[in-house]
Amino acid sequence: MKRAALYARVSTLDQHPETQAIELRQFARQRGYEIAEEYVDHGVSGIKVRRPALDRLLKNAHRRRFDAVLVWSCDRLARSTRHFLQVLDELNALGIQFHSQREAIDTEGPLGRAIVIIISAIAELEKSLIVERVRAGMRRAKLEGRRIGRTPLDVDHAALVKDRLSGMSLTIVAKKHGLSRASVVRFVRDSQRNDIPAATGE
Repeated sequence: MKRAALYARVSTLDQHPETQAIELRQFARQRGYEIAEEYVDHGVSGIKVRRPALDRLLKNAHRRRFDAVLVWSCDRLARSTRHFLQVLDELNALGIQFHSQREAIDTEGPLGRAIVIIISAIAELEKSLIVERVRAGMRRAKLEGRRIGRTPLDVDHAALVKDRLSGMSLTIVAKKHGLSRASVVRFVRDSQRNDIPAATGE
């Protein structure tokens, strides 16, 4: 019986990789595979090339510990076409098949590989279009005079610097002016660099 490695990935910690794993186990049985090991990257973005579970899977692929890799969908393996094809090329060179359950495809034969390339290219195109729509929206908002990003803090910098330099604790200054401790440190440091005089209260 051929051995299969199951790979699952979720990008946030509140998602459950077991949802993918359950379907992959059934998928492996339907394909007649014995499950060699399950690899799970939990809370890891697909944009990242280096991932603990994926790195371990590829290392074990070189050790010939399985004959196929099963994923729930292609985008679980990689988000970019380049990375996706790099992984497929590495598996193919080792004689290891790739199966995606959702797309119902595998890399056995030239047709399967062609389909994988087309699907990954479409996924990357869709992502590029989303990014371009966001950028277009930001450009339109800027032309219309709308502010993009967070509203700037309304802070009396001079008073803040005076409070801090008078010996008031960092925590108290932060609470008084509604800022984080890091922001207080930054404002004081910037004022010292620029020689901004503190308010005298007169």
